[in-house]
Amino acid sequence: MGGTDALKPSADELVERARALAPLLYDRAEETERARRVAPETMEAMRERRLFRVLLPARFGGFEGDLNTLVRMVCELSAGCGSTGWVAGLMMIHQWLCAQFPIEIQEELWGDDPDTIVAGSYASSAVARPEPGGWRISGAWPFASGCDHAGWALIGVTFPPDDGAGQPQPGFVLAAKGEFSIADDWFVVGLAGTGSKSVVCQDQFIPARRRVLLAELNTGLTPGARALGSPLYRIPLLAAVPAAIVSPAIGILDGAIRDFVAATGARKTRGAVVAGGARMAEFATVQARLGEAAAALAAGKALLASDFEETQRRAREGEAIDVAYRIKVRLAQAFVVRLAVQGIDALYGATGGGGLYLGHRVQRAWRDIHAVSHHVSLNWDAVGTMYGQHALGLEPRGQY
Repeated sequence: MGGTDALKPSADELVERARALAPLLYDRAEETERARRVAPETMEAMRERRLFRVLLPARFGGFEGDLNTLVRMVCELSAGCGSTGWVAGLMMIHQWLCAQFPIEIQEELWGDDPDTIVAGSYASSAVARPEPGGWRISGAWPFASGCDHAGWALIGVTFPPDDGAGQPQPGFVLAAKGEFSIADDWFVVGLAGTGSKSVVCQDQFIPARRRVLLAELNTGLTPGARALGSPLYRIPLLAAVPAAIVSPAIGILDGAIRDFVAATGARKTRGAVVAGGARMAEFATVQARLGEAAAALAAGKALLASDFEETQRRAREGEAIDVAYRIKVRLAQAFVVRLAVQGIDALYGATGGGGLYLGHRVQRAWRDIHAVSHHVSLNWDAVGTMYGQHALGLEPRGQY
């Protein structure tokens, strides 16, 4: 198997590795945004520190850590650069997601390189056509963050029913580098440095062993979970994966608060409308906005930590992670991002004219957090109404 650290690092050590990288990411944030992708040197720095192994199976040199450790790591990275934190979180959670596939493909994926990068696009954007020994797919899958660095692509497809009857089955397949191309179509207002371009397959054959069904992922009863045995891999899909896409919003807000404090402490008003030369730090409204952002940050962190700890306790103790619980944590995930939006809106409203410049760090954080909130899995209207439907005895419609 691939190489590993002599000893499994503690959660605190992994978080410290991420924290130590944050200043480098901070210095590169504007460059990352202009390049529309994370630099290869930055990706290599994270690989060298084994950050992507936090949820990788121990069988392949991974640490089999926990979701809260991932959240803490991604928050530290995102405080330096939101785009880099977003990509890093997905690379970490994709190790967990790929561990749900049959063990044969895990051997192929990680046997020679435990730090291989797997990009992903989850929407079922194509129908898989059955062929002897596998499937044939064609299509384009948008929002594949970090795909420029990927050795593999995890992509959503719809499979015909195995017995020729019944409903089509959504799921995922894995395509190796050389089996997909990249369409350079990532020109966006927020999270611009994530390189979330489209991956494209043209009449590509995918072996049968590279498939996992959404129905398996939703129950935690996947081929990989059965082979590996660890409770970590028995957590249902949407009780785990959002750890990687919610935590950047909290980390970005944390970094924005620090930037706001540093800038506001020395800032004075200019012009005739507000008394020129007054210290911004002395305005009560500015103080209150900072307090609102800090409260949103603290609440978001606490809610994430509580829910992911409870999710993992249930998995360890074999307690059901049922529909009611999954919808509850989906509500919390979406609300944490709503809190981050509230916090960054409070800060950005006090940046003045200087906040209009693209290089303004609080403005970049404002754009990036709003971009996070546009993710389909975190849409408050969709998730909030799904919770309400379930609580009121109706059939919930949405992702859980």
